[in-house]
Amino acid sequence: MNAIFTVIFCLSLLVITIVAPDKFLPALLSGAEKAATTALTLFCIYAVWMGLSRVAEKSGFSRVAAKGLRPLSRRLFRTENQAALENIAMNLSCNLLGIGGAATPFAVKAIDELEKDKNEFAQKLLFVINATSVQIIPSTVIALRTAAGSGAAFDIFLPSLICTTVSTTVAVLLYFAVCKPRKRTKTSGKR
Repeated sequence: MNAIFTVIFCLSLLVITIVAPDKFLPALLSGAEKAATTALTLFCIYAVWMGLSRVAEKSGFSRVAAKGLRPLSRRLFRTENQAALENIAMNLSCNLLGIGGAATPFAVKAIDELEKDKNEFAQKLLFVINATSVQIIPSTVIALRTAAGSGAAFDIFLPSLICTTVSTTVAVLLYFAVCKPRKRTKTSGKR
């Protein structure tokens, strides 16, 4: 992928140098400014959501969410590992709120717990769900659209909900059709 982007950049550089050499430097600086602004916006969004996720973890909300999602998670992921179920619940919650960057640490922790149980089925299923991730509120996209000056930043809500619901449903159904679920593991995790 890096090679493809490098080739595209070099070809663009060549074309703009030939066609409009006076516009090359302003275009390059403008792009760098937009990239820095976007990166700072994303940093702020993730800082807020990671802070809220940490508060939820420390306050015990993640355990309550895990308890509420436990019946579904047990059946879907075929595990009894409480630490894995808690991290899966937090991961799914973050993905539902459209903050995939905040969901990643919880997925990593859940996969570590599932790896202790040698539950490859659940690890792969969690990966599939994270790759498609249903988003009830696509907060990152909405924040980026707002930062870019969109007058209708929330217009992405319904299309995002429909697309992510369909993609996750199809992905999970295909995964279950291709992979055989293993029996539930008996490990209870660290608690």
